[in-house]
Amino acid sequence: MNRSILVCCGTGCIANGSLAVADALRVALAGTDVAVEATGETEVKETGCNGFCENGPILRVMPDDISYYKVKPEDAADIAASIGAEPLERLLYRDDNDKPVLRQADNPFYAPQHKIVLRNIGQIDPQSIADYTDCGGYRALERALQMTPEAIISEVEASGLRGRGGAGYPTGSKWRAAMQYGEYPKYVICNGDEGDPGAFMDRSTLEGDPHCVLEGMAICALAIGAQEGFLYIRDEYELALKHVTKAIRDAEEAGILGDSIMGSGKKLRLAAVRGGGAFVCGESTALMASIEGRVGEPRAKYVRSAQRGLWDKPTVLNNVETFANIPVIIGGGGENFALLGTDSSKGTKVFALVGKVKRTGLVEVPMGVTLRRLIFDIGGGIVGDRPFKAVQTGGPSGGCIPEKLLDLPVDFDTLTDYGAMMGSGGMIVMDDRSCMVEVARYYTNFLAEESCGKCAPCREGLRQMLSILTGICEGRGLPGDLEALEEICALLIDSSLCALGKTAANPVLTTIEHFRDEYNAHILEKRCPGGVCRELTGSKKDGTGVTSSKAGKGDLRV
Repeated sequence: MNRSILVCCGTGCIANGSLAVADALRVALAGTDVAVEATGETEVKETGCNGFCENGPILRVMPDDISYYKVKPEDAADIAASIGAEPLERLLYRDDNDKPVLRQADNPFYAPQHKIVLRNIGQIDPQSIADYTDCGGYRALERALQMTPEAIISEVEASGLRGRGGAGYPTGSKWRAAMQYGEYPKYVICNGDEGDPGAFMDRSTLEGDPHCVLEGMAICALAIGAQEGFLYIRDEYELALKHVTKAIRDAEEAGILGDSIMGSGKKLRLAAVRGGGAFVCGESTALMASIEGRVGEPRAKYVRSAQRGLWDKPTVLNNVETFANIPVIIGGGGENFALLGTDSSKGTKVFALVGKVKRTGLVEVPMGVTLRRLIFDIGGGIVGDRPFKAVQTGGPSGGCIPEKLLDLPVDFDTLTDYGAMMGSGGMIVMDDRSCMVEVARYYTNFLAEESCGKCAPCREGLRQMLSILTGICEGRGLPGDLEALEEICALLIDSSLCALGKTAANPVLTTIEHFRDEYNAHILEKRCPGGVCRELTGSKKDGTGVTSSKAGKGDLRV
C-alpha cells in the first residue's frame, strides 16, 4: 500500500492553517528519502473534516495509521523525517490518563462512534471521483439500475430510515408517494440549507464526501422517475458549493450522471443552487419557493410535496444526511441497516457536539445512545469539570434538557416526548454559569428575526414572547409573565403555518418546566443565578473601596 498523509482540510482546519500544513509537507517530503519508495511516492492528500475540530489541523499517516493533532507548518520537516520511524509523541493526542494515542480508532473521541454517513470523510480527497469509486462509490447506483423502482423503495422501507432533517418522516413512505403519482416531470431535491446555530453536520458531509450525496439522489431519482434535481446549499458554505459543483461535473464527464446514467439510457441532471440566506428556507416548501425564484415562504401542509412540490410537480426533498445513507442501504440491504438503532429510529445520527464540553466536534453514533454517553464519554465532560446544567438539542426550535434526564436515549420519539427534539443534530452543552432565561431569550430572538412573517401567530407571537423574555432578563419581569409565555406558546403550537412557529415554543416551555426557579429568581428576586444578565448582576464595593462584580463569567457559548 502506498504511503499517504491525509490532511484534514475541512472548513475548521483550513481556518487553523491546514492548507499551509499540506503545502509544507509536500516541500518537506520532496527533500527526504521517504518520498520515494519501492511502492511509489508518499502522497499528501487533502481530505474532508475529521470531526475533532478543536484539535485541528489533524493529519493521519497511512498505512501506519498514526494521527497527529494541532499540527503547524513548522512541524512538517519532523513529520516527514519520522515516517517509517518513531512517531512524534509531541503531536499525538493524550487521553484522560495522559497517555499518548497513536491510532484514531483508539482516541476516546472516535472510539465509541459508528460511522455510516461519515464513512469516507477524512479518508478520501472529496475532489477526486477516483477516490470515491476506489472505496466502493457508485456501486450502489449500479445495483439500483438493475432493480425496479418498487424494489428500491422496498429496501429503503425495510431499513426504517427516517428523514434526518428534523421531522423524522419515513423516507420510504415519501418516496413511494412520489413514485405513485404519474405526473411528469418529477424532481429530487437535497436540502443543504443548514441554518441551526452551532450545527455543521451537512456542511462537513457536502465538503468531505459530495459524491455519496449525489449517489443517494441518483438512486432516489431512479425510484420515483425523476430526471432533474437540485442541491440547495446554504449561501455561506463556499467550500461545500465548490466541491459539490465539481463532483457533479466529474460525475457527468465520467458518464455516471447526465443524459445516460452509467450507460443505462436513463437521464439525471443535477445542479447546485445557492441558498436565499433565510433560516425559514430550510423548511421544505419555502426552500422550493426559493428555487423557483420566489420569496421563501412556507405553504399549508395539506398539499404534499410528493404530489405538488417544485413547480407544482411531484417532488422528493430529503436532507444531506438522509441521502448519504442511501448508498449503504441499497449496497448492503435495508435489513442490515435496520440492525442499528432503536425500534422506531434506525441507523445512526450525526451530531455537532459543541458548547461547554471538553471534546467538541462532529459525532456519529447509533440511534438510542444516551445523552450522558454523548456528553461525558465521547465529549469528555464539562470544561473545567464544572457542573453540567443543560443540553440544548435540535437547533433554535429544540428544547433544553436538564441533568436528571441525561440518561434519555437520543432518538426521534423520546426527545419529542420530553418537549425537546432531535432536529437536524445540533447539540449545545451548557454548564452552571449559563442562564436558562437568557438561553430562551436568545433562541426566541433568533426565531423572531428569521420568521418569514407570513402567518400572524408566528410573527406576532414571537415578538410578544421576545418582549416578555427581554423584560425578565433586564429586571422588568412581572408576576404572571410565565403564564403569559405559556399561553403564547400554546397559540404558536396550535396556529402557526409551519414548523418554525409550531416548534418555537420548545426552548421556552422546557426552560420554564425544568428551570422555573431561575425564572422566579429573575422576576421576584431581580437576580440572575448564572451571573449572565447584566442588569441583574450589579456590583458592590468591598472593604478596600474597590468595586467588584457579583456576577460570574457566564455566557451562552454557541
